[in-house]
Amino acid sequence: MYIGVDIGGTNIAAGVVNSGGRILRKESVKTRTADGYKAILDDIAALIESLRASGDGTEDIIQIGVGCPGCCNQDTGIVELCVNLGWKDVPLVRDLGAIVGIPVTIENDANAAAFGEFVAGAARGAKSAVAITLGTGVGAGVIIDGKLLHGSNYAGGELGHIVMEVGGEPCGCGRRGCFEAYSSATALIRDTRRAMDANPDSLMHPIAAELGKISARGAWLARTRGDAAGTAVVEKYIEYLAEGIANVVNIFQPEIVCIGGGVCNEGDNLLIPLKAAVASRVYGGKSPRIAVCELGNDAGIIGAALCS
Repeated sequence: MYIGVDIGGTNIAAGVVNSGGRILRKESVKTRTADGYKAILDDIAALIESLRASGDGTEDIIQIGVGCPGCCNQDTGIVELCVNLGWKDVPLVRDLGAIVGIPVTIENDANAAAFGEFVAGAARGAKSAVAITLGTGVGAGVIIDGKLLHGSNYAGGELGHIVMEVGGEPCGCGRRGCFEAYSSATALIRDTRRAMDANPDSLMHPIAAELGKISARGAWLARTRGDAAGTAVVEKYIEYLAEGIANVVNIFQPEIVCIGGGVCNEGDNLLIPLKAAVASRVYGGKSPRIAVCELGNDAGIIGAALCS
């Protein structure tokens, strides 16, 4: 048995995971980012102890795996940088291991989620895969011959920061024109807002009122209702997403690309044009499978538990 921990900006989730990648039990708490490292460390330890106290074989936990945003050094067990949590050179493996008395490993959260899909989700059965999450940013994990790509500085697989357009839209990383700056949910909301400003008669205005906000869904809903401005936003989004995925395919040639995030709820409205657009851009003309991630928020727990 294993325990996987997924540290998010809003919640910390943890679960007991068996060797087949099935979550047997899970719990979560709010992430107390403002209270600093010690508070988060204590909350993780409390989650682990609560899961272990629940019985049913959890006394046989042999390893704790933690998925954390940022640069996680698997050799030293140190989170070298996590901007979201305000951490720098934090010895998470040492500190958590000392509290719980069980071996601890760490992994970047996007890598952990990718590995979860690889062992128990949409990419199971493949030898190589790329998982891309389209959320506030664009997170990704790359698996080649069954192993996660880490890179020499433990920041490999940051595909969201491939530049798509030199001098393009500003990105949170400090560069301009990144994949993330065009294909994240944040980018979709930005482009929706711009299109609404330029098109006061667009259906995106009443849709935003219905939803109570300008959201990543607005342009998609407007498109289904025949709105030209909403359709243009969606088509631009799919074009950039396809370009980014094609770049990834041309570099890694994975068997499957899994995509996750709220935009994937659009189903075939997204997947059918996306697959066609990627296929037209892939070098050699052979496109991999493109599928929606299956595990949702559980991917990070499963991957963190099993990826080391």
